[in-house]
Amino acid sequence: MNYKLIINIAKSLLLARWKQTLVAAIGVTFSITMFITLLSFMSGLNDLLDGLILNRTPHIRLYNDIKPGSEQPVNMEATYKNYYNFIRSIKSSSSRQEIYNSGAVIQSLQQDEQIVGIAPKIITQVFFNDGTIDITGVINGIDVDAESKLFHYNDYIIEGTGQDIKNVTNAIVLGKELAKKLLANLGDIVQVTTAKGEIFQLKVVGVFQSGIMEFDRTQSYASINTTQKLLGKANNYITDIQVKLKDINVAPSLAKEYAKKYGSDAEDIQTANSQFETGSFIRTLISYAVGITLLIVAGFGIYNILNMMIYEKMDSIAILKATGFSGSDVKRIFMVIALAIGFFGGMFGLLFGFLLSSVIGQIPFNTAALPTITTYPINYNPLYYLIGFSFSLVTTYLAGFFPSKKASKVDPVIIIRGK
Repeated sequence: MNYKLIINIAKSLLLARWKQTLVAAIGVTFSITMFITLLSFMSGLNDLLDGLILNRTPHIRLYNDIKPGSEQPVNMEATYKNYYNFIRSIKSSSSRQEIYNSGAVIQSLQQDEQIVGIAPKIITQVFFNDGTIDITGVINGIDVDAESKLFHYNDYIIEGTGQDIKNVTNAIVLGKELAKKLLANLGDIVQVTTAKGEIFQLKVVGVFQSGIMEFDRTQSYASINTTQKLLGKANNYITDIQVKLKDINVAPSLAKEYAKKYGSDAEDIQTANSQFETGSFIRTLISYAVGITLLIVAGFGIYNILNMMIYEKMDSIAILKATGFSGSDVKRIFMVIALAIGFFGGMFGLLFGFLLSSVIGQIPFNTAALPTITTYPINYNPLYYLIGFSFSLVTTYLAGFFPSKKASKVDPVIIIRGK
């Protein structure tokens, strides 16, 4: 079998019907182009949407939840030990919200090689006093350096400097919508009242915008020291320990381990944000479905073109078989034609897909809800290009298989006799 001869014959047949060949190749090119562009854009959009929440959420959060006591007094009384006790309207226990021995817990976590970083935090509800109106809000006491490193805190500051809550005494960074409600600008003093009725005055040193209006309407940031002072707590008072892992997939199992080890509640990111993962999966699935559908449609076009080529080239096929070419050789010739269309159409599709994605990635995308985003999001993942090119070859192979099989069974005697 002379592969060079088979390739030359396939080339001659391709060029003899170059318009049909060009149409088939354009079909593959268009399909791959749209497949790459669609996946790149949808994946970039998924990363953007997930980043609004998931990138700002710890992989594991250690805290003490407010919940009813597991053991009620009546159950601990020896007199009623062998009774079934039915208790209604159980109230939450007065368990401490702070993490017990937080310093030792943080030191222990820092020695775990599975952890990228740790950020302590205090979450407390307050009332922002606006004249005679009290606006409910939340102050997040943070370690600015750790929060910036792990959760991109500085990226969402749109006015002022986020680091100032560490450098300025009694400073606060307000959410954009909360600042609007309070009519507060940089340098203004806002008054807050704690749950215990204590009143404090804080200086506005920054405004942040997360892109989630409900979050920006209630949330604010202060340093851990300032928050401890607001609550009248010691400098070891911490309500949350946020953990970022090297591998996010082990978060559920590690959360259970940490909860048992440190005697606190633990929430993993998969549990806290399952709806976002579901949305991302569905959007990605739709992108793949549309892209594959385009490739299948292009495959049917190639199938029809090869069928027509075989019908028009019956004389040539009969001559080939009459001069010693076997059915397998004829089959290989038409498979080379199909794969050549898939290869060159796929290569141009990858190129045009990359160029179109680049153009979309340069289009301005300015919205007040997302201050850190200036252009449409695009993900240039090499995996998408590999999948697209592989599908172009597989689709054209399947499209050429049946026509080539048909060509291999042509009886040259019947064709020549008919002529």
